[in-house]
Amino acid sequence: MQLTRFSFHPAAIILSLSTLLFSTQACAAHCLYVSSYHKGYEWNDGIERGLDETLKGKCDVDKFYMDTNRNTDVKHAKRMALLAKAHIEKTRPDIVIACDDPASKYLVQPYYRNHPMPVVFCGVNWTVKTYGYPYTNVTGMIEMAAIKPMMKEVLNIKPGLLSGIYLTSDVITQHREYEFNRENLAQLGIQLKPLFVKTVSQWNRALLTAQKSQFVYLGTNAGINDWSDKDALKFSMQHTKTMTLTNYEWMAPLAMLSMTKIAEEQGEWAAQVALSILSGVQPNTIPIVANRRWKIYINPGLAQKAGIKLPQRLLRTAIKVGNE
Repeated sequence: MQLTRFSFHPAAIILSLSTLLFSTQACAAHCLYVSSYHKGYEWNDGIERGLDETLKGKCDVDKFYMDTNRNTDVKHAKRMALLAKAHIEKTRPDIVIACDDPASKYLVQPYYRNHPMPVVFCGVNWTVKTYGYPYTNVTGMIEMAAIKPMMKEVLNIKPGLLSGIYLTSDVITQHREYEFNRENLAQLGIQLKPLFVKTVSQWNRALLTAQKSQFVYLGTNAGINDWSDKDALKFSMQHTKTMTLTNYEWMAPLAMLSMTKIAEEQGEWAAQVALSILSGVQPNTIPIVANRRWKIYINPGLAQKAGIKLPQRLLRTAIKVGNE
């Protein structure tokens, strides 16, 4: 039997070995995603979808949930941050992706400021000044609601609005959200007052009280553990009489007008930046940015019931939700 002879060029051997080594390193990359909240919280599930899709086949993704929306006690947040820190020290990830404010406040700021461990944050609301970002090892994406663009649409529908109610769950993130909404509306000459609630019965009573205002700005239901989307929509359809708006996609059926952020954008961007850092880019050379994309929703049935006429432009172009 004749043996077939092959010739190998040295450069080809080196290239093959380099490719093999790079592939092995890429497969071995270990990314840890630390969520401030719990699996099943709709906004963060969207961030995870963007993250998982972008990192698929490029990084082994581990996940840690701090669960600080269902458990709002500060002691719980600090305890979960210590558990996350212990998990990091045990598993030694190549990079940490920290989602939402509690992860930055209780984990990154106290334990990983200017640390060798690279960190990418996402979902931090409005500003990074609270946490002293940027650090040498940290970059990320700020989460900003389209307050002024949405209020421009609202004022086209209901000119002359001077005051409204911000109705939301009583969690730390929503207290910050309210403050930024209040500041932005004050710049437009509009006064905003809060109603913070912990239960569905409190939400319902607050919604009835808020009908006396010129408009109702809905925050999130996250943190209201006995919440039911079906019951909330039924109650809203029965009792809403004033202009209602929100920046949260999952709250859109309860509002006449919604202009919402896109959760997947946060995850996609954080994952892409994580891959850049894993390839050798220094975190402090990547600018901190804000989200850039929005969706517009309307609930024509809710508006019609309240006697509020939505512009034809929105009726043609916006995503329709709720019971018409």
